[in-house]
Amino acid sequence: MPDLLLLALLLAAIAIGWWLGRREAIKPHRQSQQQASLSRDYFVGLNYLLNEQPDRAIETFVQALEVNSDTIETHIALGNLFRSRGEADRAVKIHQNLLARPSLTNAQSDQVQLELARDFLHLGLLDRSERLLQQVMRDTQNDTMRQAARRLLVDLFEREREWQQALDVALPQMVRQDQDIRRAAAHWHCELAQLDMQSASPALARKRLRQALSIDECCVRANWLLARLEQETGNYKAEIRFLSRIPEQDRDFAPVVLEPMRDAFYKLENEPGLEQYLRQSVAATPHISAVLMLAELVERREGIEEATRLVSEQLASTPSLRGIDYLMDLSLLDTTDAPQRERIALLKQHTEKLLAARPRFRCQRCGFSGGQLLWQCPSCRHWGTTKPITGLEGE
Repeated sequence: MPDLLLLALLLAAIAIGWWLGRREAIKPHRQSQQQASLSRDYFVGLNYLLNEQPDRAIETFVQALEVNSDTIETHIALGNLFRSRGEADRAVKIHQNLLARPSLTNAQSDQVQLELARDFLHLGLLDRSERLLQQVMRDTQNDTMRQAARRLLVDLFEREREWQQALDVALPQMVRQDQDIRRAAAHWHCELAQLDMQSASPALARKRLRQALSIDECCVRANWLLARLEQETGNYKAEIRFLSRIPEQDRDFAPVVLEPMRDAFYKLENEPGLEQYLRQSVAATPHISAVLMLAELVERREGIEEATRLVSEQLASTPSLRGIDYLMDLSLLDTTDAPQRERIALLKQHTEKLLAARPRFRCQRCGFSGGQLLWQCPSCRHWGTTKPITGLEGE
């Protein structure tokens, strides 16, 4: 980031230098004192830049650079630079100053309004940002500007958790062409479905969830909520059917469905069906959660030795800290030797601490990790990118 900042400032300095030189060529005999002051400010700013004092360099460039048709883009770039550095209030001042200029063309005015809307969005002034974006969408003759304003407005409504308004603004064309919008739109339907579920409107919730799957057939969350609806009404066979679809959508989510799947099979008093499902799951993708759940069934029916063999075979090909911890549990059950039990218990204390400290889920976009499955990453704000962690300390 510091390298990008210095590069941006250097480009701004070059642009200012070019403008000063052009102005000098056009007006060689006029305003010499003012020109000398501008040139002096330019070199002062460049000196700050070379001495790695970007804040003072920016202030000098902004003060030295007169606003006119030749410098609009440079002012916009400097405002955006402030915003990217977390100083959106200073960006607002620059962009508002530009917007007050009567000499702006329509295209320049649209661009400045978009940047000002971004500034307000960054500051959390959502109502002011919304008004600007609505105005750009209504008044601009430039389709590119209109689409940019529409995309920002979608982001704004999402931040406000106005899911229906976000769906209304995101045109079908945007949903079809933009993968991120398509995935997000499916989750907006899921959010609305959850509100319907809270207000005891299961029929409306099911309709929303079917719409989510029609938009994004890989929306795991939609089948997860459909399964929950069936569980709440006691329709456990239908719950199992919806849960079974989730690993078909995304194999990485297979461990997430195991506990509700087990509960549904037990409610149906169908332990053989659960064992069959677990064996199929382990054969397809040997996540440790499925292996351990299967080992618990085997241990109850066939004993500790057979459960130990099952887990040990799995660990030989896919090492897992949870698998080792489970083997120590079995060893404690299988031994009466006090010193040996003490050694195993000591080792188990360490594995339990490691397991308690580890995150279980990680965003595939930005790497944010945590102990809960979040459908929208709180860091990068992308939808459906958080999955169970795999590997030695995960699945």
